[in-house]
Amino acid sequence: DDLNVLFIVVDDLRPVLGCYGDKLVKSPNIDQLASQSVVFSNAYAQQAVCAPSRVSFLTGRRPDTTRLYDFYSYWRVHAGNYSTMPQYFKENGYVTLSVGKVFHPGVSSNYSDDYPYSWSIRPFHPSTEKYENDKTCRGKGGKLYANLVCPVDVTKMPSGTLPDIQSTEEAIRLLNVMKNKQQKFFLAIGYHKPHIPLRYPQEFLKLYPLENITLAPDPWVPEKLPPVAYNPWTDIRQRDDVEALNVSFPYGPLPDDFQRQVRQSYYAAVSYLDTQVGRLLNALDDVGLSNNTIVVFTGDHGWSLGEHGEWAKYSNFDVATCVPLMFYVPGMTARPVSRGKRVFPYLDPFSHGLGLVPQGQSKKVVELVSLFSTLAELAGLQVPPACPETSFHVVLCTEGASIVRYFNASEEKVEEEKEGCDDAYKCFNEEPVAFSQYPRPADSPQWNSDKPKLKDIRIMGYSMRAVDYRYTVWVGFNPNNFSADFEDVHAGELYMVETDPNQDYNIYNNTSHSSFFKKILG
Repeated sequence: DDLNVLFIVVDDLRPVLGCYGDKLVKSPNIDQLASQSVVFSNAYAQQAVCAPSRVSFLTGRRPDTTRLYDFYSYWRVHAGNYSTMPQYFKENGYVTLSVGKVFHPGVSSNYSDDYPYSWSIRPFHPSTEKYENDKTCRGKGGKLYANLVCPVDVTKMPSGTLPDIQSTEEAIRLLNVMKNKQQKFFLAIGYHKPHIPLRYPQEFLKLYPLENITLAPDPWVPEKLPPVAYNPWTDIRQRDDVEALNVSFPYGPLPDDFQRQVRQSYYAAVSYLDTQVGRLLNALDDVGLSNNTIVVFTGDHGWSLGEHGEWAKYSNFDVATCVPLMFYVPGMTARPVSRGKRVFPYLDPFSHGLGLVPQGQSKKVVELVSLFSTLAELAGLQVPPACPETSFHVVLCTEGASIVRYFNASEEKVEEEKEGCDDAYKCFNEEPVAFSQYPRPADSPQWNSDKPKLKDIRIMGYSMRAVDYRYTVWVGFNPNNFSADFEDVHAGELYMVETDPNQDYNIYNNTSHSSFFKKILG
């Protein structure tokens, strides 16, 4: 039986969710999805910024292959005419639909969200998206500001709504259209929140009394953090409320009480997002498609909430690269339900307490670049071939292997397969790792460190995350020929996950790391 695909991607969402063990965040609808899904607790983006990450997972190629490290080039013109995941589904008879922020808008998707290559009809963008950065946040004396922390009365917003509410409504409309079409579909919906500004319906603040909000466990800049690794969170400094705090550049810190407010609003925005996901999945039940639709839920990258004295994305730390990732596959991750029975009844975060436990949790380290081949396999399409070493000329191939093999393998079983390998180096290579990277314009934080333009990139931080460590080298990079020089190492980081889960104690300088270095070159 042909399966539809509902692909949900959330902007700047780190795994602060009940189903990921977060005790504070109320996310009953996403938790309910997780309870019917395979959930990956070690999933990583390939670059912690919107456009490069999205182009990477939508093409199944790494940033060094898409050649997009900033926002200012279109891969089909500047790298190679790579097929995308929705394009592949479209070529295989699916109606492909895009709602909200799926591709990053602008030049990096040809000002068209890659239409008509990727989508059957013109992508939908909510009409109120254009007010996102306007002064819509009520401040002192009733004046309006463009704040970072921005709880709002939705009825007083332009058109009386918010972009994510409009996206949910459009996606539900499309589900109803497709129900009658008898044609299989790939519907992608990109939610904006919790991307800044943290603008969400003010009632969600009630879920998070300020006295329950703590600071990050490590709100200081680590002593041995190389300056090149630090991101100075320039984007949030430009918001009116942060600007008024007059925080010193680049290390800050933000005042403690304001840190708590940012964390509170991030969580509130996540709960608001959860209600939108809940309404969408409830509609999937309403149209009777929960039994034959794969649901994927993920984010484009994480977001620091004060860890290491950092905010926003733009780094190689777990808090910036780790994302939620779950797959609901009817008949595989969940038993089919009888007709008329609901899989995803809407859950109100104001009345639903503790989340449900995920169906299957995998600690395997996986990458978003694997989404393309994984979804192809789950939908029963031919899995695109693995890319050759250089693949600029190859239209259809992927640099991320399908992770379906981890879906029902108990962790032990996969371990055993490894025992049987004769070539020691290959054995070493079998343990999955995730690669992320981040460009910098200079060795120390400056105004454009977070988002350097291609021509200004001088250093590339290549980072490798295994189950038990994160290893990063910052090496010279030449933007004219896109080449990294691994002999020109500017700085390094090594964190052992078991003893240092928050990545605060860099032991790069007191450890021999030649084996890691070989592997990152491999």
